Amino acid sequence: MNDRILGIAALVLAAFMTWFGHDLEAPFAYEPLGPKAFPLLLALVIALCGLTLIIKNRHTADPNPPGANARIGVMITIVAGYAMLFQWLGFVISTALMTTLVARLFGGRWVYAIIGGVVMGVAFFLLFDKVLDVVLPTGLLGDLL
Repeated sequence: MNDRILGIAALVLAAFMTWFGHDLEAPFAYEPLGPKAFPLLLALVIALCGLTLIIKNRHTADPNPPGANARIGVMITIVAGYAMLFQWLGFVISTALMTTLVARLFGGRWVYAIIGGVVMGVAFFLLFDKVLDVVLPTGLLGDLL
């Protein structure tokens, strides 16, 4: 039954991605397919995986161990907070904060979680902004970056 529930959730997610991704239009044409190709292709893959889970349903999963559902809820809250604070705090701070909290959620020690979060925030900013030329919000660190 767990596979079918996950398959239905995947179909709902794919429908949601298709609904929002279908109307994506860029103000200028920088590639032939445009920005809607990626979310629509990803929605197709997710939908096919969801259908496979619904139809085949050969595997049964054990119920989640105690506390797992609470950790899943906390993870969803962390990701939602990341999305809300991303623009205001900027990529580096919000990514460092999110990574630190996720590391702690999975049992990491505070020192390693903070170091890993800061390193990932800075490294991914440099990769995306400087190497790949993807503009990211600088937020509170605007003048330093």
